[in-house]
Amino acid sequence: MDAVSPPVVCRYSGHMKAIVILGAAVWAEGPSPTLRRRARHGARLWHAGEGQIIVACGGMGRHPPTEAEAIAQILMEEGIPTDAILQEDRSTTTLENIRFALPLLRRHHVDQIVIVTDATHGPRALRVARHFRLKARCSAPSLRGSHKRSVLRQALRELGAYPLYAIRLMGQSRDD
Repeated sequence: MDAVSPPVVCRYSGHMKAIVILGAAVWAEGPSPTLRRRARHGARLWHAGEGQIIVACGGMGRHPPTEAEAIAQILMEEGIPTDAILQEDRSTTTLENIRFALPLLRRHHVDQIVIVTDATHGPRALRVARHFRLKARCSAPSLRGSHKRSVLRQALRELGAYPLYAIRLMGQSRDD
């Protein structure tokens, strides 16, 4: 298959796979390295046929555009057609990323997702997705070139965030 050709979609089955890219910061000078890494990794997965659509997640942070819009722009630069990109542009947390993406996923009859986020963040993102009854797996971009201190800080943050999210999810409806 040509690297820029869209993957074949099995229309008869009613089943779709999606790649869900979780947002990261947009800085004053543009998308952060983390956001760029995630978006490019999602594009590689799409070109490899891992999903028929991509959901770019993330609302407005400190600087425009929204994280979803920045992801979508990078995806288009990587050869993803606009009709394969959906934007969830309201979320500001991991829980909201998944919860606000649900209507888009359901509208497109998605039954399996690949969540693109950092390896340190993956377990929490998967916990949220599975809470909402999504068949999910995580795919993380390489951390090559990342600062060790930043990766350590992320890992330590997740050690505290994972149990807090487990508690938060107990109060969340599974049918949002």
